[in-house]
Amino acid sequence: MRSLHLIVFIVISLAKASKSDDGFCSAPSLVESDEKTKPIYWKATNPTLSPSHLQDLPGFTRSVYKRDHALITPESHVYSPLPDWKNTLGAYLITPATGSHFVMYLAKMKEMSSSGLPPQYIERLVFVVEGAVTLTNTSSSSKTLTVDSYAYLPPNFHHSLDCVESATLVVFERRYEHLGSHTTELIVGSTDKQPLLETPGEVFELRKLLPVSLAYDFNIHIMDFQPGEFLNVKEVHYNQHGLLLLEGQGIYRLGDNWYPVQAGDVIWMAPFVPQWYAALGKTRSRYLLYKDVNRNPL
Repeated sequence: MRSLHLIVFIVISLAKASKSDDGFCSAPSLVESDEKTKPIYWKATNPTLSPSHLQDLPGFTRSVYKRDHALITPESHVYSPLPDWKNTLGAYLITPATGSHFVMYLAKMKEMSSSGLPPQYIERLVFVVEGAVTLTNTSSSSKTLTVDSYAYLPPNFHHSLDCVESATLVVFERRYEHLGSHTTELIVGSTDKQPLLETPGEVFELRKLLPVSLAYDFNIHIMDFQPGEFLNVKEVHYNQHGLLLLEGQGIYRLGDNWYPVQAGDVIWMAPFVPQWYAALGKTRSRYLLYKDVNRNPL
């Protein structure tokens, strides 16, 4: 009889727990109560490892480098002064040492900082992840770039990026590949001003930051996935990619490997590596993706 009473008590307790607001064995909310008051992309510049018990584990990193892909996670970033930049530290994430034909790095600009110029014949795109900078060119005109703003600087274009307080930029640079008489020009814009493009057979939202024109030998895509959405196509193609996850979390397939990823992670994808993404969690996934275009792969 005493055993029967114990069983009844346990069943009633489980039933009450399942009817509670949180539910029995419910996972804690992934969305902090004050997240709405934080600036956009704050997780990309203040990432944490998950689960929390691994945050301070000596020697632990999720970073992986292989022949045809790399996952570079924030705990393995190494910052050092950027050549010709003032009061700025940089972390090179993708370089020709990995096999890429472009460079991708983070630039952390401190108080009263300024940029240097890229080498001759090198084009540059900067995207503001945190803070604000002022872009000035040879005509003495200036534009303020805030979070989600970007600027494309043609090769040999004299310019300066100046920061009064602090800012974090993601920077892409590559040697411009001329095609006939086509030339590029200065472009300044913001993500929210770019139109949504059609994605036949897919569910994600797509914006392109640069013109779809033969003059440009690369583009930057902004891709948004709601929780549970994923790429339909399992991509295998000749293009190279450099990716920064700005928001959210999910699973990225690279080759035969499956990687949990979150805001702040960077991925390099070599030509023809199988690739696929699915968004998880309770918030939108957004990533910024470099892609080479409009040039013969020969």
